[in-house]
Amino acid sequence: MRAYLVSSIAVTCAAALALPLSLATPAASHQPAALTARPDVEVAGSTQSLPLQPLEDGRRALRAPGAPQAVQGLTRRDVRPFSLLGVVWDDARAHLHGTVQVRTRATGTGGWSAWQELEVHNDEHGADPGTAEAVSGAVRGSTAPLWVGDSDGVEIRVLPEGGSGTDRGLIPSGLRLELVDPGQEGQEWQGQTQDRSDALDGKAPATHGATVSHGSQGGRAAQRGPTVEEAAAYSVNAQLAPVGTAVIPAAAAAKPYIGPRPKIITRKGWGANEKLREKGFVYTKSVKTAFVHHSATGNNYTCKQAPSVLRSIYRYHTQSSGWRDFGYNFAVDKCGNIYEGRAGGVSKPVLGAHTLGFNTNSMGIAVLGTYSSTNPPAAVTTAIARLTAWKLGLHGGNPKGKATLTSGGGNRYKKGTKVKFNTIAGHRDGYATACPGARLYGKLGTTRTASAKYQGRP
Repeated sequence: MRAYLVSSIAVTCAAALALPLSLATPAASHQPAALTARPDVEVAGSTQSLPLQPLEDGRRALRAPGAPQAVQGLTRRDVRPFSLLGVVWDDARAHLHGTVQVRTRATGTGGWSAWQELEVHNDEHGADPGTAEAVSGAVRGSTAPLWVGDSDGVEIRVLPEGGSGTDRGLIPSGLRLELVDPGQEGQEWQGQTQDRSDALDGKAPATHGATVSHGSQGGRAAQRGPTVEEAAAYSVNAQLAPVGTAVIPAAAAAKPYIGPRPKIITRKGWGANEKLREKGFVYTKSVKTAFVHHSATGNNYTCKQAPSVLRSIYRYHTQSSGWRDFGYNFAVDKCGNIYEGRAGGVSKPVLGAHTLGFNTNSMGIAVLGTYSSTNPPAAVTTAIARLTAWKLGLHGGNPKGKATLTSGGGNRYKKGTKVKFNTIAGHRDGYATACPGARLYGKLGTTRTASAKYQGRP
């Protein structure tokens, strides 16, 4: 989400206009059977991974004006159903100097969307340089993912930038289009659970003893015990709610300057497949700063779809981008529902992968959507205020105060630089990026004030 590549915008836009509306329409649509799919693990959800190819106009490779490389992409084709997409490449250190445009066909309607652009500068997210997660060898370069809803057709083009320089206008090797199907939620296991529809509608928790939900194939799923991974992810919240609950209920403030705990929908509540993440949890020492992000996945989702959006992002982070888990510590949808993010316990200082260079002693909150030119709903800023009043309060943080963090390396602050942040900061405060979007960033001042009031501060 780096915002400041102004010099390339005009060239990119001109290149886009110079290309035909549809790069090519094959005589016969490609069939889903020809696609490469990553193997799934036991429960619903899948990823189709399609290598991009040079696009041709007749027998000649298409080339954006002034660009040293040919346009890459895929012509219109049928694919298996998916709801979120993104582009990945081999070298996480390489930058995609260009524009990625996609359009999709809505399932069941046959209607194609207009061209949409993906946020190509996504490297400001991820693990800090030199950490075990960063040097695992599994991490790939990636765009931000885009939620498109139920779709069964896709077309994509990657337009290299024009210009000069050692890597100007170059696009990295190994480009692949990732099409993510979030699936339905996995099977329930016997224990205390809450109907998540109550949670999303803001109703009081309705707990049940043994429950059975619809499995990924639409039938009634048999009761089963938790897997080892599920038991580990659920037990770290045991001091806050019964193990396996879909929602951690709100609770009154227990100590001065610790805000009331807000209601939090757990990983079980949004249907996380615990086999997708790496085993074990990684912690930092404290939570001094909360970095606010937008997911840049677009605003075309309903709040009841938010769990599907989360499952899609989670799968994209782990299976496509090669991260150890969901990158953010928490997520907030546009209705103000708060979700547990990276596993390890909502009250604990879990090390995330959200603000490159400043993941240590911080937490990341992702607001689902794009807020560059759209104002966030009041429910969003209220949720951020409530969450930070509680979580920062657990670690002695004043929402209207400052905290000093040491940079692990990034494009704004060199490694080892000590930086003083607002305790509720925007992603752009730690990295040269547009995140969390100008409209959301503009609300952080009032959010700090509200958060401090929830802590009982003057």
